[in-house]
Amino acid sequence: MLSKSLARLSSGSKIVSPEDDAAGLAVSMRFDAQINRINATKVNVTNAISFNQTQDGFMSKVSKALDRMSELAILSQDVTKGDDDRDLYQKEFAKLGAYIDDLGTKDFNGVSLFSGDSLNVTIDSDGNTFSMDGVDLSGTEYTDATGGDVSTTAGAATALTDVKAAIKQLATDRATVGSNIARLNYTNEQLGVLRDNLSAANSRIKDVDVADESTQFARYNILVQAGTAMLAQANATPQSALRLLT
Repeated sequence: MLSKSLARLSSGSKIVSPEDDAAGLAVSMRFDAQINRINATKVNVTNAISFNQTQDGFMSKVSKALDRMSELAILSQDVTKGDDDRDLYQKEFAKLGAYIDDLGTKDFNGVSLFSGDSLNVTIDSDGNTFSMDGVDLSGTEYTDATGGDVSTTAGAATALTDVKAAIKQLATDRATVGSNIARLNYTNEQLGVLRDNLSAANSRIKDVDVADESTQFARYNILVQAGTAMLAQANATPQSALRLLT
């Protein structure tokens, strides 16, 4: 018992060997495995949050580009401007359109940010998933806007209509990404609470109560020392009898 008590104190676990608590050991092993899976799930969820945040960061730049393109479409309709002036507006308009088209090809760790595909994110230790809605910057609303021509007043009017439609679609897409982030943040917090509760339950099963075990260790130590002293006394008694006889 002294040896076991010392083993518990040195290891921090009150289940030093299976016979100490066979059922408790089984439950603790399942808890350990579930906690590890939850930790892995949290990694998946936080990576998905980063993915969405990256999407939103790029789309904020798209928003600025579309705002400027709508401004150029209005300026190009100025009756006091000539064709040469409109050609200059068209140069900037085309560059901004190419910029938006380029953003639509960006990746996050090799995964396309704007393919439009939904991604299934693991949200619990059992492998259940949440379908994260995708965003597609190559959709008709965007390509019509980026392919516009403001070098004429008629073209500028059409381009303005297309850019306004793209801005409306972008607002919807950013709302989609925002809802994804909100959902995943709630899941991440939930996983943290579950992990803490499971860890606490697991601790009650397998972690040693240091105060109680220290008391037991002192008790066993005293018993061992007392027993050793008694044995020494018992061994000394025959010697005393022999000395009396001699």
